[in-house]
Formats: sequence, structure tokens, C-alpha cells
Amino acid sequence: MMICVQSFSGVADEKTARPILTGAEQTAKYLPLLKGKRVAMLANPTTIIGKIHLVDSLQKLGVNIVKVFGPEHGFRGNASAGVEVSDEKDMATGIPIISLYGKKNKPSKEDLADVDIMIYDIQDVGVRFYTNINALVRLMDACVENGKELLILDRPNPNAYLVDGPVLDMKYKSGIGMFPIPMSHGLTVGEFAQMANGEGWLANKATCNLRIIPVANYDHDMPYTLPVKPSPNLNTQQAIMLYPSTCMFEGVYLNHGRGTMYPFTVLGSPELKGIYSFSYTPTSIKGMAETPLFMDQECYGLDLRNYDVEKLRKSKKINISWIIELYKAHPFKEKFFEKLSKEMNSIEIQIGVGEFRQQVINGVSEEEIRKSWEPGLSAYKEMRKKYLLYP
Repeated sequence: MMICVQSFSGVADEKTARPILTGAEQTAKYLPLLKGKRVAMLANPTTIIGKIHLVDSLQKLGVNIVKVFGPEHGFRGNASAGVEVSDEKDMATGIPIISLYGKKNKPSKEDLADVDIMIYDIQDVGVRFYTNINALVRLMDACVENGKELLILDRPNPNAYLVDGPVLDMKYKSGIGMFPIPMSHGLTVGEFAQMANGEGWLANKATCNLRIIPVANYDHDMPYTLPVKPSPNLNTQQAIMLYPSTCMFEGVYLNHGRGTMYPFTVLGSPELKGIYSFSYTPTSIKGMAETPLFMDQECYGLDLRNYDVEKLRKSKKINISWIIELYKAHPFKEKFFEKLSKEMNSIEIQIGVGEFRQQVINGVSEEEIRKSWEPGLSAYKEMRKKYLLYP
């Protein structure tokens, strides 16, 4: 069952300029649902109202929060990407924190025994390989298995304007691609949850009992600047906007800014010296990238820190020209797509289809590569319409 407790309230027009209000900010709409209940939350540092963490705000409003579950990077966001996170007690509130990025990846029957309602409130950035949507579906599974209601406090997707990339070929299913969606899916988490329910992506094709508090005064084309970084390596708005295009570089033998203070906005390799003049040197940075590719080696390549992201917004396309350019420029092409470090995924796992590697090697045009994403991408766009909460 899916219940929307608020219908879309309209696009913010230029005259009234009504502010975007996240689900969390609309407390009057969901506090009655929490009254007298034992509440658990899946939360991280993006779970905020203004500058205050939602856990702290709800506690002050008398909500009985019995535990918090933490995803990748942990509840307070101080763990590096991919690093196992342990259970702990929150220093600020004394609430037990149960990690879902360590020994287990979803709440157990015991975890939910003293819980009446679950809340999910985590900022997403709208791409398949960002693992929050995986955690959301596992949470939906746990709620189904234990008869719990799930309340989603929706947030804008900063890349909601963008629906592009190949739809995942499920033979490349992995921890960074679990559902048959394109690289940039164009959904908020509330919309994605409805899709997961409607398309039968939960265990045994079950349906989670959802309530969604939609974002007010919002549509998919609206620019949205995140008030807090969604994870340690997405630490600027520029990185967030480039992420759908530059995260694919995790599948090639290039550094993509990990080990710098500007991840996903610079791309390079020591082997591109003499080809590109721009350079930077990745180092070990605790909480961001402790063993980055080409650590302590000067890398040469592309500087996208000042790239005009409005070009992406206008094109409504992922930029694949950068990966094509850097492959052509690389002097050791046999290395480019080889998994030569533990930081790398295969390009097939990263991009989600089998033919992309050979297309780039063969010099297939960008236009022809995009044609190969059809008819899957168009079919996804049509299916997506059923689950939209916003224009």
C-alpha cells in the first residue's frame, strides 16, 4: 500500500518564489503519525531541518526515537567510502546506532522488535551507483518482513533533470547497480520507492507499506543546491552535478580526484604527462580516500572544477566525451579499461552494460553509443512516469 499524505502543491513560480520545503521540514504533516510510537530512523548527516539534525529536532519535539540505523559512511558521516562501519552509541544523544554497512546490510527482526514505525530521510543525488537507494530497498524488505510501516521524508534530487545512460543489464548486477534503471534515473527517493514497490523489486515481489511526505514547491527541472555534502567525496555542488558523468571513471585506470579536496571534478594519470598541462597530486586523506589511485604521484589531465554545468542541464545528457577523449589521449590504451587496482570496478560493472568498453576502443561515435542505449532508455522513461510525484 502506498499513501501520499500530501499531494504536489505546485511549481514555485517566479512571482511568488515559494521556497522548496523538504519532507523533513514539513513537521506538521508527519508528527501526528509519530505520536505515541517507538520510532527508528535510517539517517546520515544529510538528515537535517535547517542546520539541525532531524534526530535532535524530533527529540526536542518529544518524539520517542529508540534507535538509528547508519548507512555507508556512518550516521555522522565520518567513515571513508567502502569502509565497514561498526555499531555505536551516538555521543550527542545516547541513542544506539546500528550500522547497515558492516556485519549486516538491513535491520534484523531483533532490531525492529521494539519499533513501531521506520523513517527514511537521506539525501540522494540521483544516480544508480550511489548506494543509498540500495539501502532503501533493503530497509523496505525489512519493513515488509516485520510488518512495519515506512515513512519517507522526501528530498529534491539535484540531478532530477537528467534521465540518461544505459539501463543496467542485470547480468552486471552489483553493489553499485542493483536495479534495471539508467545511470542517472531522474527520481527522488520517494519516487524511487514507489517504483521499487510497483515494479516488484522487493524480495518475493512484496509491497512495502509506504507513507511519503513529498517535497513542496518543487519540480524535476528546478536547480537545487544541497545544504550539506551528501557524502565525503561529494563535497561541492560542482562535484554533485558532474557526478553522473565522472563517476564512470571509477571503472577506468585514471584518478578521478579521490585523494584531493575536489573529487569527481578532476581526472588524470601520471601517464598523461606531456599531453595535458593541468596537474594535481592525490594524497591519503582520512575520511575521504585513504589509498587513492596514483597516491603521491603527479597526475595530468582534465580540470572540470570550473566547467559550466548549465551545459549539462541544457543538454539533459551525461557527458561521455570526456572518457572518449581521455582514452584517445592515453599512451597505454591496453591499461585504460583493465582493473589494475583494488579501487577500480570493471567498466561493465560501473556503467552497467557489456558493449561500452569495445565501443570506446573501436572509436564508435558518441551518437552511435547513445543509440545502443535504446530501446531500454526510452522504455524506462515511459515506465518512470507512473511513479512521479512532481512535474
